[in-house]
Amino acid sequence: MAYAGAKTIAAAEIPVIDIRSIAGGDSGGYDRVAKALRAAAESIGFFYITNHGIPEGVIENAQAAAKAFFALPSAEKLAVKMTDVHRGFIPVGEAKMYARAKVDLKESFIWGIDVDPHDPELKTNRLLGVNRWPARPAHMRAALGAFLAANLECGRLMFRAFAASLGLPLDYFVAKYDKPAARGSVLYYPPQDASMGEDQFGVATHTDYGCLTLVHQDPIGGLQVATRAGEWVVATPIPNTIVVNIGDLMARWSNNHFKSTPHRVVNTAKVARYSMAVFVDPNAETLVVPACGDEKPLFEPVTVGDYVLGRFDAAFAYRRQGSKPA
Repeated sequence: MAYAGAKTIAAAEIPVIDIRSIAGGDSGGYDRVAKALRAAAESIGFFYITNHGIPEGVIENAQAAAKAFFALPSAEKLAVKMTDVHRGFIPVGEAKMYARAKVDLKESFIWGIDVDPHDPELKTNRLLGVNRWPARPAHMRAALGAFLAANLECGRLMFRAFAASLGLPLDYFVAKYDKPAARGSVLYYPPQDASMGEDQFGVATHTDYGCLTLVHQDPIGGLQVATRAGEWVVATPIPNTIVVNIGDLMARWSNNHFKSTPHRVVNTAKVARYSMAVFVDPNAETLVVPACGDEKPLFEPVTVGDYVLGRFDAAFAYRRQGSKPA
């Protein structure tokens, strides 16, 4: 198989779960969504959702702001370079997924919920931070703020559906969700020439750190996902859908009923690729204890904050350079 080869499967083979009923507030809809969600997670291992309730205008505004930001001169982007509160711009060369991997061929901008700079919780909650908004584009803060808020509400619905699928109370995973340890990330992948070698990826093979990731793809494609059988398949962009990745913390929390999905990105197109993702986690102090009933727990308890920050330390260069907030 060619470099980063992956099987292109028919769209009909990818589970697309309609969550209209729960997005519309139908509590009875959780059982239907939960059954479909669990079947998808335990079979092919990834799925898309549709009728998710995020307005198209909110998505389009965020996409436009992201593209305008990445088109800025490097000096303007570096003015809001990432600091140790994990907010800001990461240029090419400062993120990689594991020790032996090449650095990722991508730029990204990361933000979270807007926090008052005088909030006393900033001193104790290491996953809260003051966002680093650039001077341009002027609408970026409003556009990405609205996008994050809408995705967090969608994430709440998905957490409730995951709980229903395990026979747990609907709010089991979101008992603490007023200051979620969530991050949004907009990403730019330049065209990737074959001369860069067969071990160069936009993002190398990895699993996500937290609970759930909601991925908004552009039409270019490039996202590849490993199925439960270990076969790489193309996550074909489907209009008006969101890819849902299960992360390592949800695997722990579900006692491995939901397994974290390995995935990677390679942009072999001759044009730029853009993507937007929201990493949805509850509050940092939330204790993740395997929900295992009568089963033997497969993981030790850990807080959301301790686990995610440990993974940050391994993946991002700025955390090894003693970087401090500007």
